[in-house]
Amino acid sequence: MEIVRTRKRPRLAWDVAPPERREAVRDEAAPPRRGVSPPWREDDREGHYVFDLGENLTPRYKILSKMGEGTFGRVLECWDREAHEYVAVKVVRSISKYRSAAMIEIDVLNLLAKHDKDGSRCVQIRRWFDYRNHICIVFEKLGPSLYDFLKRNKYCPFPVELVREFGRQLLESVAYMHDLRLIHTDLKPENILLVSSEYVKVPSNKKNAQDEMYFRCLPKSSSIKLIDFGSAAFENQDHSSIVSTRHYRAPEIILGLGWNYPCDVWSVGCILVELCSGEALFQTHENLEHLAMMERVLGPLPERMIRKASSSASKYFRRGSRLNWPEGAVSRESIRAVRKLDRLKDMISSHVDYSRASLNDLLYGLLKFEPSERLTAREALNHPFFENPT
Repeated sequence: MEIVRTRKRPRLAWDVAPPERREAVRDEAAPPRRGVSPPWREDDREGHYVFDLGENLTPRYKILSKMGEGTFGRVLECWDREAHEYVAVKVVRSISKYRSAAMIEIDVLNLLAKHDKDGSRCVQIRRWFDYRNHICIVFEKLGPSLYDFLKRNKYCPFPVELVREFGRQLLESVAYMHDLRLIHTDLKPENILLVSSEYVKVPSNKKNAQDEMYFRCLPKSSSIKLIDFGSAAFENQDHSSIVSTRHYRAPEIILGLGWNYPCDVWSVGCILVELCSGEALFQTHENLEHLAMMERVLGPLPERMIRKASSSASKYFRRGSRLNWPEGAVSRESIRAVRKLDRLKDMISSHVDYSRASLNDLLYGLLKFEPSERLTAREALNHPFFENPT
């Protein structure tokens, strides 16, 4: 009689994994479905996940399209076979520092979700898993960012009524974060998403060279949600010296004075100007030019802030408290870029007629140089600009 020797099943990762990790480990170990998922490919040189449309990201998720890409990784539109819904999956690069940042973001997202009883306007995390050395975070699927909407609309500004609604929701989400002792640190139109992708076309006041009427797009719904919490910081943790995307960076960061909640409020002010005008308020990539633009738009920097500037920032000043401008400009183009800017009140008046006075007052409150004098997010929500028009 033939003796059949049986082998003991090898101990698999999910046998010893804690319950909350078993699903992630199982996804990693699961073999691809025949004819759907290709063999495991190598990541590209930057550590991005390489994929083909239609393949599986674990057996649960079918990849439909690439929604976006950034330094962190890629966002993929997927069909969730279990929940029967479209989702957005953030696939983080397989590099240690980005994986660590992703785990911090997951902690922040779970904290936001835990305390979210009334709707915080922050994106909702569905789940997360670790797949082939990539942290994957599953989100509800939302519409385009406000920046993408502006770009598709040829940077035609939003009507002031929409700016009011966007501003209110943005400040609600920022105030919610600040109540939880969290600072977003990277507020910008790219990180504010419309909930719906639907839009309508309406006639514009502009005409082209053939004197034909332009049409612009407006979102059907003004509902938005805040995303990208990978750079979020708690108030009591160590703060890196540089945060925020350049155009939305507060003066205290450039001057090396440290930062806290008010840096988010400054970013909100810059965003509202951009939504009203269609263009970023401070289009620059260099510190001295950036400070010169701030003075051009908002007036001179306070002497107290200049006196306390870090040693690396003191080089931007001369003759006591005077900005080294235009003497320190890197080019004539830089000088012209600063010179063409208007004062904030004139900038807004060229784009907004209705509610101009209250909007100007709000923006000056959000864009105070002194962080301690800036409106808080909660105070800004009580500003007359957000009262319903009569």
